[in-house]
Amino acid sequence: MSKRYAFVMLTYRCIDCKACQVACTAENHVPPGKHRNWIKREGPNGTFPNLTMNFLPGNCMHCGNPPCVRVCPTSASYQREDGIVAIDQPRCIGCKYCIAACPYGARYFDPERKVTDKCGFCLHRLEKGQDPACVATCIGEARVYGDLNDPDSRVSRLLRRYPYRQVLTNLGTEPAVYYIDARPEEGGGGL
Repeated sequence: MSKRYAFVMLTYRCIDCKACQVACTAENHVPPGKHRNWIKREGPNGTFPNLTMNFLPGNCMHCGNPPCVRVCPTSASYQREDGIVAIDQPRCIGCKYCIAACPYGARYFDPERKVTDKCGFCLHRLEKGQDPACVATCIGEARVYGDLNDPDSRVSRLLRRYPYRQVLTNLGTEPAVYYIDARPEEGGGGL
């Protein structure tokens, strides 16, 4: 059985330190002012003095049904057998159709190289058996990745055990990023 990579974001562990963004930027030579990943804020929630703030780490959703791939006129944007949505940058003509098609805002145009770019799951690291840079650097261990087709992978175990949510599922993109908000003190148990 082939692999199907996905991310699980444990939102209650994210403290918005932005280490994932810094690591990704350095690892992938992302130009100033651009990002392959992000952290969005949700909140504040509750009433004073019991307020909370949630942070939503994100990146390309590596969709099972990626609209960016369908609109690419040169097939520079493509989906690998393992589910990772990638860009063959030498084939990219910089038309930006994929940027417009992505409902998650996960792509950007690199003005220096004149190509589209986004999270590539750190394929160069995966091939060496290393974690993606954002996962390796996350001090709160809020970012988890793995193979959905492996029932013993951490992502599969987390998704079986805890309620999760995905973003914009109504669009039919089948995002491969899952958010778990359960805190262990709320019945989530140890992760």
